Amino acid sequence: MESSLTRAEWTALAAAHRERIDRLIGPYLADRRRGASHPVVDFLFTYYAARPAQVTRWHPGFGVTLADARRHYAGLRGYTVDDAGSATVSAAHLAAKVDLLDATLAITEATAARSPRLGCFGLHEWAMVYRTDDKRHPHPLRLGSAGTDAVVERSSLRCTHFDAFRFFTEPARPRNVTALTRSDAVANEQPGCLHATMDLYRYCLRLSPLIGSDLLADCFELALTARELDMRASPYDLTGVVDMAGRPYEPVPIETPEGRARYVAEQSSIAERGAILRERVVADCRHLRSRVTGPESAARRGPVE
Repeated sequence: MESSLTRAEWTALAAAHRERIDRLIGPYLADRRRGASHPVVDFLFTYYAARPAQVTRWHPGFGVTLADARRHYAGLRGYTVDDAGSATVSAAHLAAKVDLLDATLAITEATAARSPRLGCFGLHEWAMVYRTDDKRHPHPLRLGSAGTDAVVERSSLRCTHFDAFRFFTEPARPRNVTALTRSDAVANEQPGCLHATMDLYRYCLRLSPLIGSDLLADCFELALTARELDMRASPYDLTGVVDMAGRPYEPVPIETPEGRARYVAEQSSIAERGAILRERVVADCRHLRSRVTGPESAARRGPVE
């Protein structure tokens, strides 16, 4: 359904979006401009190959026309601006993203159809430094190399996310319950995985500006929460590193029963929030796909098993 926003309406929404992102990562953005890095938040930009402007810039999503928006949206990827200066995401841009929509639907629908598995305890980060001196972060290991290796050796590696598994060290890979490959990612992805939840932010980034920035911001906020747990449960000692509110990161010592229980509790909460957002991503992608091929064709696609 088409809609339109006056200049006053869309500029207010754009300002509110920028303020929301600033509340989440304002200190990080200021430090980044000075050349500083952050071992937790950096991941959301470096690993996902995103620029802060891609997160802070507001987009209404496909089907919304912005009045008097030439100065702000002319020349932006995906937009068309008419003679009156109204901007909207073009149908041509939507048509060009059909393959991406289908790929996103395949993995999000398949993931949503599965029950969350919560027994991995974030050991993927431990497996990435197993029996190696080549750490992925500059921070020391809380338990040292030998202590870290011992945790891996007395644990069961149950990673289901290929983009984490591919960074396992060679000695760690055979220890994983499943030998993961890129080609079977859709068959293995499951909603309890922190990285599967963080990837909702990736999907919104890739589909922007077709998907509105309200959903992108929701997925970004949850990705930040998931990334914080990811690193708090990692083998790294983050002493001296603080979150966006200036609080030190409290480690989740998954080498202990108490730490594992805490990890599962936080992981479960993130998975529940992720399930809601995943359904929104699926709904938006289905709607966008129907705008290309028609609702009957979209219905015939059905969910991916």
